Amino acid sequence: MDDLQTADIATPVTTGDVCRGVARLLFHHGLIALPEVTLGNGRRADLMGIDAKGHIVIVEVKVSRADLLGDGKWQDYLDYCDRFFWAVPTGFDMALCERAELQPDVAGLIVADAYDAAFMRDAAERPVAAARRRAETLRFARRAAGRLLAAEDPHLDGFD
Repeated sequence: MDDLQTADIATPVTTGDVCRGVARLLFHHGLIALPEVTLGNGRRADLMGIDAKGHIVIVEVKVSRADLLGDGKWQDYLDYCDRFFWAVPTGFDMALCERAELQPDVAGLIVADAYDAAFMRDAAERPVAAARRRAETLRFARRAAGRLLAAEDPHLDGFD
């Protein structure tokens, strides 16, 4: 993973690139992730992952300084996951991710490119209430199944 920290950043990394790298990282840690998941409160998480025990992880991707520092809604995700992570591209100013308003004691940190990712800081565990876990897990499963069906039959598009 050392190449993630020293990679050439001449080519801009997009949110989609970071999501792909993070999804691979989560997969290798036993979590299946979906991008662009709308939560029960109407907020949309960049990535939501669920492991075999039903633990929920939400990852918010930030590819610019303004995007990271201007995100005033991220705390709305905390009641919908057991762990919350910021994900930033290779070469990102890591000092920004340590700012007090981004609560580094709560939020974990992932560095990613389009091919891989690495955990730079683990997230605090904050268990989701059982009723919300059930509702979000069901929402996640239905969204995943709906996306699969839409990929197989474009006439079914629009479930999400």
